[in-house]
Amino acid sequence: MSTARTLVDDRRTLVGVLGALVAVIALLLFVDLPGSDLVTVGALERALQAATPIALAAIGGLYAEKSGVFNIGLEGFMIFGALVGAAVAWLLAGGDGITQAHLWAAFVAVALVSGVLATLFAVLLIRYEANQIVAGLAVWFIGLGFGPFAATVLWGGVSSPSLPNIDAVSVPVLAEIPVLGRLFFDASPLVLLTIVVAVAAWVVLFRTRYGYWVQAAGENPEALDTAGVDVNRVRYATVIFSGVMAGLGGAVLSIGIGSGFTGTGVTMVDGRGWIAIVAYLFGNYNPLGTYGASLLFGAMDMLQIQLQTIGISLPGSITGLFPYVAVLVVLVGVGYTRVPSAVGESYDTEE
Repeated sequence: MSTARTLVDDRRTLVGVLGALVAVIALLLFVDLPGSDLVTVGALERALQAATPIALAAIGGLYAEKSGVFNIGLEGFMIFGALVGAAVAWLLAGGDGITQAHLWAAFVAVALVSGVLATLFAVLLIRYEANQIVAGLAVWFIGLGFGPFAATVLWGGVSSPSLPNIDAVSVPVLAEIPVLGRLFFDASPLVLLTIVVAVAAWVVLFRTRYGYWVQAAGENPEALDTAGVDVNRVRYATVIFSGVMAGLGGAVLSIGIGSGFTGTGVTMVDGRGWIAIVAYLFGNYNPLGTYGASLLFGAMDMLQIQLQTIGISLPGSITGLFPYVAVLVVLVGVGYTRVPSAVGESYDTEE
């Protein structure tokens, strides 16, 4: 299938999915139909917040895989990001009186630390040609062990004390727009920033020379090398980017929309890194489609709370399965997704 035909199919799928989603939401919001109490502005607001960490990690993983590197360690990077975000904010404030400045500084620290960890990960995969699946799983296992351990050293337990999160920002005039104003202009700035990141990621990937390099590195690295572009340098950049984005996604969970780090069980990340992988597969490696898929999974994540608000009580063991059931339905519905042909293959640059 030609590239042009693929892009046309992607656009049709994206427009169809988004159009159907908007139509259903509009009906439930403005028309008195069964289910109207389930889909409210408040529910959509919570879904957007829940989608934010998934979308950030998914967009990062998308870029890495588009260049030919499968970063299966997104879950691990999210754990590190959640831990570092909470720890840095707490340490900067001296354990008390955490301000918004401390929280934003913690996000910067998360980006830097995640960048360093992702660089080491990239060297392991690209220079030393480590097995990408094994290395990614190792990052996850290390995060599962190191997160609670570091929390115990800092706070005396596997979880941090309760911490504040990023305040909502209200934009004058725009915040007064019905529905959209509350969703995007009287909400956490992280929600709007993530949407901007998704749009920017789409523009870079499909409308710039660098984006074409990323795609070529995953589809035909030999041709890219022949054109004089260093394939491995492109891959280094995308793997580092994926680690930073996943780390920021983890920080969103702990200090962006959450209230600290939780290290019990599989930590507060709780499988969102794995869901992020499904999100970009469902989005067919399109950042905008990936964000839409993340919104779907975020809505499923928040469904338990919304059911309680309308008086429907279900056991937590059942409602906790909603996101994963959605994953299975999506995988069955998507069917075949064409992955880049050179994913998982190391490349030695020709001299």
